[in-house]
Amino acid sequence: MAHTIFSSRFLPLRRRALAALALAAAGLAVGGTAYAQTQAPGSAPATAPTGPLKVVASFSILGDMVKQIGGSDVQLDVLVGPDGDAHEYEPTPADARRLAAAQVLVVNGLGFEAWLPKLVRASGFKGSTVVASEGVKPRDFGGDATGGHDHAHGGDKHDDHKHGDGHGHEGNIDPHAWQSLANGAQYARNIGAALAAADAAHADAYRQRADAYVARIEALNERVKQAFAALPAERRRVVTSHDAFGYFGDAYGMTFISAMGISTEAEPSAADVARIVSQIRQDKVPAVFVENVSSPKLAQQIARETGARVGGTLYSDALAKPGLPAATYLGMFEWNLSQFMAALKP
Repeated sequence: MAHTIFSSRFLPLRRRALAALALAAAGLAVGGTAYAQTQAPGSAPATAPTGPLKVVASFSILGDMVKQIGGSDVQLDVLVGPDGDAHEYEPTPADARRLAAAQVLVVNGLGFEAWLPKLVRASGFKGSTVVASEGVKPRDFGGDATGGHDHAHGGDKHDDHKHGDGHGHEGNIDPHAWQSLANGAQYARNIGAALAAADAAHADAYRQRADAYVARIEALNERVKQAFAALPAERRRVVTSHDAFGYFGDAYGMTFISAMGISTEAEPSAADVARIVSQIRQDKVPAVFVENVSSPKLAQQIARETGARVGGTLYSDALAKPGLPAATYLGMFEWNLSQFMAALKP
């Protein structure tokens, strides 16, 4: 199945203008055609690197994967860092300069980085691009698998949501595929293959680190499955800030009710909040969680009105700052699992 890498048609005009002005101020010419070529994992780079391989990752979760696999053989820059909201990010001239010097760009794909094609064109990036989600089976928002999620409208059609303008997802595809550890293992394989192709001198080291990392991901995946399987089915329903946990729900038998739909900036209407409150009461949803990229106010309001427990902070689209438990991809899953278990165990 073909994956849409980027889409810019949903970006607010204000943000488009600001980004274009910032890049123009840096003296960067926007030329060439739209972001076009994407090298598949394992394809050959244009030139062999001298010194550490210069890699740019679009956001912190991919950055950690590159770090785990690349080790000291890569020089890594991350565009959207810890606790950063990749949905609403506005690129800077410094980002363009980093990208211009890079040999490999690692992106999520699935329409997640709506702001990136303009940055790629402006920077004159000429390296290879790896789409980390290549080979993952995409899901639609409102997925119909065993877990999945409900929206603020209590089952209404997806098009009725107050999504806001800042979210660049292509069509109805859910881009948060890393929220399944099985998908995370596929991301790691793709990144390992791409680094090996771009830097043949260290190819064996990249492959060895990727294999070891995939083994760690798969071991944690089994532990997470077992933990959720031990929870009664009626306890596996929670409210979160926005629609970031659909793949998680499908993988581990959880149902997520999103308070804000897709966008991290959209404000639900009073009617939306009333429907969420009614659904929580009807389904006896035990806990409401906040996310590190969203305001906690709405979740706190819903918890007050329903009596549901306020769970801890979940990490969805960004890792925690260095030194904290959720500062790595695996650490994020460990942390989120601990928060779910603390709030949902009978």
